[in-house]
Amino acid sequence: MALCIDTFSNSEGGFTFFKAAGHPASAPQIKKLLNRISKKNKVAIYDPLGFANGFFEIYPSHGIAITDVYVQDLNNIGKQILGCVSQPITNLIYSEVDFLLVIAFDADKFLSDIQHLVPSKSIILSLDEVRLSNNRLTNNSRYLDSLNFATNFAWFRDIKGGLGHNLHTRLVTANYWHRYGSKNITFWLILFDDNGEIIAEWDQTITDSSVGITIDSSEIRERFKLNNFTGQLLVHVIGVKGHDIVKYALDTYSDNPLDLSCTHDSNAWPADFYAGIPAPNSNEKVIIWIQNSHPTPIPAGAVSLNLMGYNDHPSFLNKEIPPFGTYPLSVSDLLPDAVWPQQLELAAGKHFTRPRYEIVKGCPEGISKHRLAHANIERADLTPNPDIEKISNLMGKGFILPAPILPTSKFLTTILPTPMATTQLTLPITALIYNYLGKKVAEFEFGEILRTNSLKMDSDIIGDCGLSEKAGHIELVYNFSVASRGVDGWLHALLRYEDKVSGHIAESSFGAHIFNTVLTWNGEPQSYSSNPPGLTTRLFLRTAKSMGIPGAAVGGEGANTFCHLIYPASTPWHSKSETDIILYASDGKQIASHRINIACGGSKYFLISDIFDENERKTAFQADQVGNGYIIIRDTTCRLFGYHGLVSACGKAFSLDHMFGF
Repeated sequence: MALCIDTFSNSEGGFTFFKAAGHPASAPQIKKLLNRISKKNKVAIYDPLGFANGFFEIYPSHGIAITDVYVQDLNNIGKQILGCVSQPITNLIYSEVDFLLVIAFDADKFLSDIQHLVPSKSIILSLDEVRLSNNRLTNNSRYLDSLNFATNFAWFRDIKGGLGHNLHTRLVTANYWHRYGSKNITFWLILFDDNGEIIAEWDQTITDSSVGITIDSSEIRERFKLNNFTGQLLVHVIGVKGHDIVKYALDTYSDNPLDLSCTHDSNAWPADFYAGIPAPNSNEKVIIWIQNSHPTPIPAGAVSLNLMGYNDHPSFLNKEIPPFGTYPLSVSDLLPDAVWPQQLELAAGKHFTRPRYEIVKGCPEGISKHRLAHANIERADLTPNPDIEKISNLMGKGFILPAPILPTSKFLTTILPTPMATTQLTLPITALIYNYLGKKVAEFEFGEILRTNSLKMDSDIIGDCGLSEKAGHIELVYNFSVASRGVDGWLHALLRYEDKVSGHIAESSFGAHIFNTVLTWNGEPQSYSSNPPGLTTRLFLRTAKSMGIPGAAVGGEGANTFCHLIYPASTPWHSKSETDIILYASDGKQIASHRINIACGGSKYFLISDIFDENERKTAFQADQVGNGYIIIRDTTCRLFGYHGLVSACGKAFSLDHMFGF
């Protein structure tokens, strides 16, 4: 029961039509439009752009009598569309339909071309009748311009007394569109509860500068006098240039300074499969937050869960989820015997964007600890590519998955490789461990991992290696000497970090890329804003101060922000980085900048209090009246990869996730 809609292609990028047709502000108007057609009426569909099947996947409950489907492209004649064999639009002249429904926006040109073919008694309808108003568009002349639908969903919760705390959520980002020339940006925000009902809707005007932006659930709850809610927030940014992707950091916190967790944006395109979801450990409960991205229900049985590699033994969720609704799927309800380090595969059928999962762990004091992370898109379009091994003579390490190893005397770092393509039957992997100076201090051979296996390694296995008191990093790379089936470049892993004293845990996940080589291959090394190779860095780091509002400071007053920057290089690159750490106040004003150097193949862990002195921080925070200050990591000489998080004032709790750039 997967939706037959186009959402994203790795060759073409995101498809805007599903965002436009399924937008929560357009959905009620589309339903009204379809309700104008009686079930007794004869209806013809004109599908000049190939959107009809996808449109009626999103709006399937309107049982109108479609008698004919017409197309413009000769290559599409004779195809099955909406249960009909498609005909050339020139045959419309022989039709006797009551309504002609044109499945297109900006339909005037299509209509003018066929006006002479439309029977005189037929009423013409098109999707232009359900367009968003012009003040909600960035480009009025082309409705399906991707900049018109710079949208993303955010998991959003505010609960008093939840899990023994008052739970809050905070979305943090910056006006990164300003650097592309955007002006008069508006955040259009729509908040849904778990039933998919809109409980708040508002506009947030953004200053024409590189300002920080914070949306806090506790502030929204108070402003709109809301009860407890766990739902999703649609973020629609109007007036953007240069970038149609909405990126953000998402923090969860409470009135307990030990309650810290973070993740990031959900990715705007629903996919067929997600993976990288851990099974629960002892005394844990893993909840996958299913959040419907469409204005049509997710049918019971449309979502399933299975142990990785056992997709022929799925367990189905026999629960309907309403349009834009939210459902907490407990892994143990479907797979009661699943246990860490087993990992899970989620069949989503393009019903929702990348889901968050929450791990709740009971504690003796009766107050549960919990942490939030995200699943990853499991691709269904990849096959092993022998060229990846062939280019290793020019690309050196080739694909690298970099991740921190926190000081081993204080933290247990666990790495769990995760199959992230349906065709990955094996993963031939070696783990290379480096100190902060870029010296390799250990190596761990995973060998060729079977898809059905979940083989983890942790920092206790490798011993001290000089990482006892100072952080280093790990690089997962392909080991072609044990590869029996080839590789595809889509190498992922789940990363888990546990404080050995407090037991606090944070986790993240990411995939491999080619780093810091002037040669390019299939879009690698990636670039955010131009053609590859991407050999510069611009990363966003929110500050602990930006997490504080009057009466509630995340991690407690005095909490600190940390950053772990890694300088991976597929081939030898510049011997050291020239990395600027730039502090901004909420109004986008630069307060201070300091340069650090990271050895090629090395890393740098720091607290912002290590970089900026008390006067600089005080100046930034005094200017920061609304709590949206942030840091930009900038380097024009190399591509760095980074992880960020918060450390509580008492030092017993922390959050961690990978950073994003733009």
